[in-house]
Amino acid sequence: MNQNQKEMEKALAARTRRDRMSGILVHPTSFPSPHGIGDLGQGARDFIDFLKETGQHLWQVLPLGPTGFGDSPYQSLSAFAGQIYIISPEDLKKEGLLQEADFEGEPEWDPRKVDYGPAIEFKVKLLKKAYAHFLEMEAHTPAEKNLEPSLSDRFREFCREEADWLDDYALFCSLKDHFEGRCWLDWDADLREGRSAAKQKYAQTLKQEIRFFKFTQFLFQEQWTALRLYAAEREVEIIGDIPIFMAIDNCDVWADKKLFRLDSKGYPIEVAGVPPDYFSATGQLWGNPLYDWEYHEKTGYEWWIRRIQRQLELVDYVRIDHFRGFVSYWAIPADAETAIEGAWKEGPGEKLFLALQKKFGEDLPIIAEDLGIITEDVEALRDRFHFPGMKVLQFGFENMNDHSYIPHYYVTPNCVCYTGTHDNDTTVGWYRNQSEEVKDRIRIMGNCDGSGVSLDFIRFALGSIAKYAIFPLQDLLQMDSDARMNTPGVAAANWAFRYEQSDLDVEWRREWLLRYTKVYGRI
Repeated sequence: MNQNQKEMEKALAARTRRDRMSGILVHPTSFPSPHGIGDLGQGARDFIDFLKETGQHLWQVLPLGPTGFGDSPYQSLSAFAGQIYIISPEDLKKEGLLQEADFEGEPEWDPRKVDYGPAIEFKVKLLKKAYAHFLEMEAHTPAEKNLEPSLSDRFREFCREEADWLDDYALFCSLKDHFEGRCWLDWDADLREGRSAAKQKYAQTLKQEIRFFKFTQFLFQEQWTALRLYAAEREVEIIGDIPIFMAIDNCDVWADKKLFRLDSKGYPIEVAGVPPDYFSATGQLWGNPLYDWEYHEKTGYEWWIRRIQRQLELVDYVRIDHFRGFVSYWAIPADAETAIEGAWKEGPGEKLFLALQKKFGEDLPIIAEDLGIITEDVEALRDRFHFPGMKVLQFGFENMNDHSYIPHYYVTPNCVCYTGTHDNDTTVGWYRNQSEEVKDRIRIMGNCDGSGVSLDFIRFALGSIAKYAIFPLQDLLQMDSDARMNTPGVAAANWAFRYEQSDLDVEWRREWLLRYTKVYGRI
């Protein structure tokens, strides 16, 4: 355990749990950064300072795992690895791992939008240069006693401590590069099936490539741990996010096929999605392989315990996306063209969470994403374990007959009130497209004219009885639809939102947020 980890444990142990808390949803990719995509450097620290100065105690992120095709954080290459594209090059310079010359030829970036293709290409080049510098440092580091652990020492310790997932992941990434990015289902048969002899052969052939991928995970871990310590020292807690399902092109699916319902060649028998709902008339066909829950039960849910434990090493709370899938999930034939052809099947229910309680204690820091088609048995599972559910204000106002999302109808404070989520339009953009009846309801309830509707929604959330109030940064910044993070069912132009530091430096905005946070007792 390095010094940052020790200091973080002290900060976490000393924190005060509050009855009413509020905070902001924004993913690290959105932070200001000079290198094309938000990262864990100064922009992240400035954001945490903003939270502290405005009385906020929560920062919610999207899943932190490595992304593949489509750049969606919800289609990760691993349940355990971190996103290397948010490693801060500027902080690597401070470590001596990058030099000014390494940035020659850097493209000009749009400070308001991530262009993933060029940004990823440039980031990977920088990380390879950082690894080359590390190898030079490693070769010339004297073996001295009684000194703080060197970078090389910390890297070796990281590789030992995280070997249970890191070894397979680094090999998986190296093989993807070797096979020009192809999905593992298109690899040679012996590798596709994960035969030991083939894995050992390539582990030797790709030895340096494997070590590079381990090194990048180490860099992510070091920077994230330092940032989490920075947040903890400022009494800011982090809400993480994990998708219930894995992408098909995922290290865990490749390395441990028994966890999933696959045929003899590794292809999914059925895939995940949701039936027709608020977001899509034909439902959503996600394409993720489904779990073999009978096998998970036989293992005592060991993989899920490891997965949650890993997340709790990174964050303070875990929001589980698509919570209803633990009660029943929409199983769609793998060859179906739309999600309409699916059917409900039974999930693990309370058995999984009893196993988690046995490991982590009764007070599991889990937030249940209980949106969509929610039945009484889903609510019963959520309440059985005292998980806060989600209340999205946009849903309440646009559906005049559904009172459950309107603050003055909340029956319990054990919930999270959101103005919107990453899947919703910004509140400004959403309001623009509502009927006059909906707009009038908002204007009356807020005693306002609708010109500052996103701030009105933040006031509604802060003033609700909900223990937690969360709002996307775009709503605080009063941004329109072009700042939307994600449009479900649309493949292009998602996950690209960025802001500039000047957006946070507006004095009236800081004063407004601090004032209403105090008024509604969330400090």
